[in-house]
Amino acid sequence: MLPAAHRLRESADFQRVTRQGRRAGSRTLVAHLAPGESGVAVGLVVSKQVGGAVVRNRVKRRLRHAASARLDQLPAGSRLVVRALPASAAASYEELGTDLDRCLQQVTQQRAPR
Repeated sequence: MLPAAHRLRESADFQRVTRQGRRAGSRTLVAHLAPGESGVAVGLVVSKQVGGAVVRNRVKRRLRHAASARLDQLPAGSRLVVRALPASAAASYEELGTDLDRCLQQVTQQRAPR
């Protein structure tokens, strides 16, 4: 479970991270990373394109668990938004974790946007 102190909740925060942050994608998800004020926070976006309510909730549970296990890999004070793609509905937990690792590695190694 993702601790409450590490969750993004405000719509404005999601917009800022997705518009101004660095981005990396994979077959099942897209990760956006932006610097923040203090502490690490993660937000998830799982739209109806992924599937019905049961499928979306399963994907959210898997992504929440994967993100909480990787909080220590994120730079201090960063904000991460993970957007699930339709392929995530058929992906296993291991596949989502591997894709998240790959995306996190890419966004943390990229240079800051200009």
